Amino acid sequence: MTEDHTPPFIGDWLGALQPQSLNDLVVDPAATAIFSADMINGFLHFGSLASPRVRALAEPVASLCQRAWDLGVRQFVLLQDSHHPDTPEFETYPSHCEEDSDESHTIPELASLPFANIFTVIEKNSLNPAIATGFDHWLDTNRQVATAIVVGDCTDLCTHQLAMHLRMRANALNIKDFTVTVPANAVDTFDIPLDPESPATSAHPGDFFHNVFLYHMAQNGIRVVTELT
Repeated sequence: MTEDHTPPFIGDWLGALQPQSLNDLVVDPAATAIFSADMINGFLHFGSLASPRVRALAEPVASLCQRAWDLGVRQFVLLQDSHHPDTPEFETYPSHCEEDSDESHTIPELASLPFANIFTVIEKNSLNPAIATGFDHWLDTNRQVATAIVVGDCTDLCTHQLAMHLRMRANALNIKDFTVTVPANAVDTFDIPLDPESPATSAHPGDFFHNVFLYHMAQNGIRVVTELT
């Protein structure tokens, strides 16, 4: 693991975070939705971008979905990479999660949940959940959703884009009483140590980016908690 250079003030902020009761958050199950970023095989279990840090999300995310279901939540929206083979993204990242590949499939830990048949899966060809996808249409037709819970990977990439899109869209449309909550134990990012023989931009200190992007989300009106108990 790379050395963590998180600024001390962000470390202090992280240390002050508290858990929140899922029961208290889900005041109205019909108005609550869980939004998942890229909980797919290609980031958790196999492929060029699979990461052990991200793989560890399988259990807490599946458990959270099960507990939300038990409380009556019925909206689960899975935003998932399903890349065109010629996407320019492969000029930045190695080829991954191509459309119709095993890498692009929902992880078995979620797909095996007894209510997985009600999942809404929205495929995307970029880090952004709403560009050239049906995500905004889903949000337009589900305006009853006022409590958004965001989980998945990666904290600084697709998860950040997802949570920020939900928050910024509500701001832009003047949607009041709309909350976005990110439980820190249900999101993470990958770690790549600095290699002196590789370009500096190839390094990706996981703890640093995870912590800084959680802080950035909180700065923009997203509620960050340690976990939903």
